[in-house]
Amino acid sequence: MFFDLPMVTKTERRVYTKFRKYLINNGFSMVQFSVYAKIFPNRTALFQYIEGLKRNLPNQGSIRIMAVTEKQYEKMQILVGGKTIQEEVITQETLVIL
Repeated sequence: MFFDLPMVTKTERRVYTKFRKYLINNGFSMVQFSVYAKIFPNRTALFQYIEGLKRNLPNQGSIRIMAVTEKQYEKMQILVGGKTIQEEVITQETLVIL
């Protein structure tokens, strides 16, 4: 999931923080700033989760979802530094990644 939310006003920062906490509390891990990943056992679980996510979307900003398989995720090239501990764990299981 990729998202870009405005953070100019105090209210916008509060909305951003609430949405970020929602993602973390629901099992998402930060890959990069505003890029989060979550493992799902199958596509049915992914689509069910997306319906719940739609009910928690902020009114402003831009949110994108891209589902990839474990094999596709493994082929990601990291050009600076190494894999994080989260990325090592994510790539060890055969699951759908959002």
